[in-house]
Amino acid sequence: MTAPSPAPLAAALAEAGIPDLSSLPADALEPMPQKGVAHDHVRLRGRGLVLRIPRWSQIGLDPASALAHQAAAFQRAEPSSHTPRLVATLPPGTTLPSGAELPMGALPMGALLVTEVVGRTPRLPDDMAAIARALAALHRLTPPADPAPLPCPADPAAALLAQVERQAAWFDEADLSAAARALIAQELAAARAEPVAAPMPSVMVGVDVHPGNFLIDAQGKAWFLDLEKLQYGHPAMDLAHASLSTSTRWDPAVNAVLSAAVVDAFHAAWRAAVPPALADATRPALAPLRRLTWLRTLSWMARWSRHGASLSPGMPDALRAHMDAHAAAILRAEDIERVRRDWIWTFSTDCVVNTDAPT
Repeated sequence: MTAPSPAPLAAALAEAGIPDLSSLPADALEPMPQKGVAHDHVRLRGRGLVLRIPRWSQIGLDPASALAHQAAAFQRAEPSSHTPRLVATLPPGTTLPSGAELPMGALPMGALLVTEVVGRTPRLPDDMAAIARALAALHRLTPPADPAPLPCPADPAAALLAQVERQAAWFDEADLSAAARALIAQELAAARAEPVAAPMPSVMVGVDVHPGNFLIDAQGKAWFLDLEKLQYGHPAMDLAHASLSTSTRWDPAVNAVLSAAVVDAFHAAWRAAVPPALADATRPALAPLRRLTWLRTLSWMARWSRHGASLSPGMPDALRAHMDAHAAAILRAEDIERVRRDWIWTFSTDCVVNTDAPT
C-alpha cells in the first residue's frame, strides 16, 4: 500500500493543480532509466509529468540554491517552446510516498515536477539541424533586466577561461600520459594567449547541450531536457558543446563523431534560425570558444576519472563503465591531438557513428 502523502508534497501538487499522490495507484511512480550523472527521474504514470530529482549539484550550489537555479532556468526557457514546462517545485526535505516499484523518502535536494517530453534519442548526423533550431530558440530569448539567480557574466569568454583555469587543477590529479599532459599544456597556453576579441553577445545558453540531453519528438522537433547549468553567455559555447566529439560520444545511445561538413551544416542551420546580427557577432568566436569549451569538458572529465565514484554514487554499472571509458578515451594523447585539429577545421572523414561505447 502506498504511504499517505505528506503535507509538503500534497501542498506543492495542489498548488500546481495536480491531485495528491495518495489518490494515485501504488505503481503511479515509475522510475526512469538513469542516463546522467546528477539526477534521477520518476514518471507519474498517466499524468504526462516527470519528477526531476537532483542527487548533487554540478555547479556547487547548496540544495535550496540549486533548486532555485533550476526552477528559474525552466521558467526562463519555457518561451523557447523547446524545453519541458515547470509545473511544481518540491522543496529540499520533501518526502515522497513509497510505491510498489520505488522506495522513496526525503529528498535532500528537493525535486522539480516538469512536463514529460515523449520522443527518441537523437540520431546523428541527421538530427543535428533540429538541435541547432532548438538552440537558436534559446538564443533568441531576450535576457531579463535582472538575470539572477542565473549567471550572466559581462564577458562570457573571460568567464569561461576563468572556469577552465579553476578546473585545470584536475588535470594534475588525473592519470595522464606525458604526451597528453604536454598537449593539454599547449592548449591551455594558447587559450590564455589568444583572448576572444570578438563582440560578446549575451544570450540564454543551455551549457550542457550534448546531444544526449535532447529528445526528438514525432514531428522531428528537438527538446532540450537538462537545464541544470543554464545561464546567459556566448552562443558559440553551445554550438561547440553540441558538436564536439567529447559531447557527441558522451551518451552511449548517441555515440557519434561528426565531420567538418556536418558541423558546418549544423552551424548553417543555427544561423538560419537566429537574427543576422547575432549570427554575424558569433562567427568570429566559433573557433576560440570551441577550444575553451573543449577544455571545460576535458577538465571536468579529468575530475570524473579520479572522483566519479564519490561524485555520483549509485549509478548503474553499465553507465559508470561507459563514463569511465569515455573519460579514459578523451584524455588520451591520440584523441586530444585529433580534436585539436578541429580549431582549423581540418576534418578528413565523414560522420562515423559507433554502436559500442568508446574505448
